[in-house]
Amino acid sequence: MSMSTHVVGFVAPDDRWKAMEAIYKSCTAAGIDPPKEVSEFFEWGVPDSLGMEVDVIQTTPYVTDSQEGFELDVSKLDPRITHIRFVNSW
Repeated sequence: MSMSTHVVGFVAPDDRWKAMEAIYKSCTAAGIDPPKEVSEFFEWGVPDSLGMEVDVIQTTPYVTDSQEGFELDVSKLDPRITHIRFVNSW
């Protein structure tokens, strides 16, 4: 089994995000699928309380003899990003 790691950032919820989340929650509570526009807005996933997930492309692989990971150049991050998530997947 192998593992992959990726890095994502989150932009805090704005008024549009909150409105879309309200629609999403209303639909799921009623047992119906959200409208296509809402599903597309959340990239066909579930809204995350941290806000809108955005790719963080300012990473560089970091490798030494016994370590492997990423370096993140925080000076190049979108200033709207409030949280960074490092995700390991198997």
